[in-house]
Amino acid sequence: MATARKNQISLTDTKYYHCISRCVRRAYLCGEDKLTGKSYTHRRDWVEEKLLMLATVFCIDVCAYAVMSNHTHIVLHVDDKRAKRLSDKAIVIRWHKLFKGNWITWKFVEEEPLCESEQLILSEYIAKYRQRLADISWFMRVLNEDIARKANKEDECTGRFWEGRFKSQPLLDEAALAACMAYVDLNPIRAKLAPTPETSDFTSIKKRIDHARRGKQPNSLLRFAGSPRKKMPKGLPFELKSYLELVELTGNYIRTDKKGAIFEAQPILSRLNIEPDNWMKLTTQFSRIFHGAVGRERVLTAYCETLKKRRRTNLANCEHFLA
Repeated sequence: MATARKNQISLTDTKYYHCISRCVRRAYLCGEDKLTGKSYTHRRDWVEEKLLMLATVFCIDVCAYAVMSNHTHIVLHVDDKRAKRLSDKAIVIRWHKLFKGNWITWKFVEEEPLCESEQLILSEYIAKYRQRLADISWFMRVLNEDIARKANKEDECTGRFWEGRFKSQPLLDEAALAACMAYVDLNPIRAKLAPTPETSDFTSIKKRIDHARRGKQPNSLLRFAGSPRKKMPKGLPFELKSYLELVELTGNYIRTDKKGAIFEAQPILSRLNIEPDNWMKLTTQFSRIFHGAVGRERVLTAYCETLKKRRRTNLANCEHFLA
């Protein structure tokens, strides 16, 4: 039996989660149907556009993503502190970008006077919206429902487009985060949909490379903030340049026609103490190796204690590949 989502999310242990959604029908999400010859590639635009738009509304950042032929990979960062800091009006305005709201929330936004009972009802709505805007389940629900409606309309059919639930993996430390992000960014290369990271359309790595060439980082993705330090700003705990170089080398190694090399001297691998051979397995088989929370023994134990889990799933593989 699947574990309830609330029993998988622990923001005290990690803010990072790897989410996977798969199509339930034979028809492709974004690829080409070999039986009919019909192409669904344009749907990649739908997914990428909606995904990055939601990141501007929710208090959830997109770290990495890849839109594949029949599934999507997304690494998310939950910024629950930002949700708590936002004013009541900001919360309602954000919610109205996604849903119609009701007459009370619109009276509040338009600064019309509210009676005492209306204020009480409004407070309940705002508390609910604030919680939902930092909720991964709501983020994925809004994303997947919108894509499903568009696809069903185009296919002239009804019923499920996605599997019943998206899969969610807590990424408990930097090693798990780095490996999972690279695994997601390199999905098209492993699937032979693209020869290099910079040609992998509809992926976070391509967007980052395009901006890096102009000396920038994309505003739509969580920024790289550099190696962890005392006064750490919000952002991914890696150097952008080092991460891009590592993904490039890893991508070259994966390709059969262009061998690369993963050196221990790579800054990220060296700091995280991940062996090159283990790195290759992590970035090519992450979803097969791990089926649940990912992290070294200390953080995995703390995570299980927080959620009162009796078994530390993945412990053996975490110790082997992340040690």
